[in-house]
Amino acid sequence: MMTMANDKIDAADQPEIDLGRLGDFIGFRLRRIQNHLSRNFSARNAEWNLRSGLFSSLAIISANPGISQNLLSREVGLDKSATVQIVDDLEGRGWAERRRSTNDRRYYELVVTPKGRDALDQLFANLEETERDVMAHLSDAERVLLLGLLDQVYQRCFKA
Repeated sequence: MMTMANDKIDAADQPEIDLGRLGDFIGFRLRRIQNHLSRNFSARNAEWNLRSGLFSSLAIISANPGISQNLLSREVGLDKSATVQIVDDLEGRGWAERRRSTNDRRYYELVVTPKGRDALDQLFANLEETERDVMAHLSDAERVLLLGLLDQVYQRCFKA
């Protein structure tokens, strides 16, 4: 029988599940972890009513002031129409602004507002809390290795 503690399933009480052929594929393994972390992050941020991709978009804009919507769309992994809706939402919250590019007036540059930076600080604090328990089981060297390997896999996605 499942034991619930703080809305978590006690893994010690659960049988080991054979992933079968799925266990041979990185996409399934990554998605399984992503689903778990996303659920926990969403629950921790329920009062913010965040749509999918909003936090990561805000973080990418903050790290790359002046980024275009096209580049943002590529980095976050969303189609362009979804990115437009996310940027509309960010502007509606007062967290980001579109500004006409000084280099090419056909394009907008995206920037985070002071209100957006404050929200981002809180969201990152919640993200750190979300991942703390999971990442605590890895050494510093293992964390560096894992992040490096994930970056390598991501880079291959654009070269394939």
